[in-house]
Amino acid sequence: MDVLGRGPFAELRALLTRAVRVALEEIMSAPPEFKLQSWVNMHDKGGFNFPHMHEGCLISGCFYLRVPEGSGGLMFRDPRPGAANSRIKGRGANAHRDIHLAPSDGLFVLFPSWLEHYVEPHRGDEARIVIAFNAIDA
Repeated sequence: MDVLGRGPFAELRALLTRAVRVALEEIMSAPPEFKLQSWVNMHDKGGFNFPHMHEGCLISGCFYLRVPEGSGGLMFRDPRPGAANSRIKGRGANAHRDIHLAPSDGLFVLFPSWLEHYVEPHRGDEARIVIAFNAIDA
């Protein structure tokens, strides 16, 4: 749970830590001290992640190291029960639709830990490699 703590990732860890600090300062009146948990998601052909959340964390994110042809998207689900149960769904980004994020090499994504998300199946022949992380209380 500390991939970013390894030597080759020191510079990336520092950049991600600064970005997380800025994000927390924007959404919290007094952000706590935090540390980053981090791990690698490596998907070979057919690999995916089921819908899930990162309960109890301050904020979550990922950094795409390698995104070959055929990589599935990162999907975010609308968490609002009112939108899910409404007869009128609408057509915009905030209209009870999954939000599809197409990954690319070097993409950095931050999102609320309570936001349900999943990864579509990987269809490429080369592995997709992502460093995922959570900011948690220190």
